[in-house]
Amino acid sequence: MISDAQKIKAALRAEIRAKLAALPVKLRRRAAEDLCARLRQSDLWSSANSILMFAPLSDEPDLLPLLEIALAAGKQVALPRFSPQTAGYVACQVCDLEHDQRVGKFGIREPAENCPQIPTTQLDLVLVPAVAFDCRGNRIGRGKGFYDRLLADISSVKCGVVFNEQLVAEIPNEAHDVRVDWIATPSRLIKVGENRE
Repeated sequence: MISDAQKIKAALRAEIRAKLAALPVKLRRRAAEDLCARLRQSDLWSSANSILMFAPLSDEPDLLPLLEIALAAGKQVALPRFSPQTAGYVACQVCDLEHDQRVGKFGIREPAENCPQIPTTQLDLVLVPAVAFDCRGNRIGRGKGFYDRLLADISSVKCGVVFNEQLVAEIPNEAHDVRVDWIATPSRLIKVGENRE
């Protein structure tokens, strides 16, 4: 049986996907550049030595330029890789974008098999994708719960990363949902609970 929270999330997913589909590619590219610049200028970024990022899907902000900047700065960078053994995601280090990536189980780029797994206790910062966030740190993912399971064991700072159009007034929080500590958009960096830039 589908709960009220699941119905609300499904409706929000459809609404946000329609908004993103209407965004011109040029505008989306510029927004992703602004988001990368905002993150790079933040204390969150400068104080992090080990960062879990994500390889973007076509409707997500492209953070790959930021990943290259992190590698050039000597930061340890990881991406999620699907583990058939656990049927979930693990953090794996990447050192070279050209050679350390492959297309994974769900058509998402992820670290190749030779990339070592990083214990989540070593991470300083996790950049989290979503379909939408609210200012309380609640997140709507793609509906399968993979990211919530990955985030559940991570105690480091979690920063949601989305376009402005993906920030909504309220998202229902279910028992399995993991909140983020910060949210970065092209125009704002929000500390959850303080609702300020």
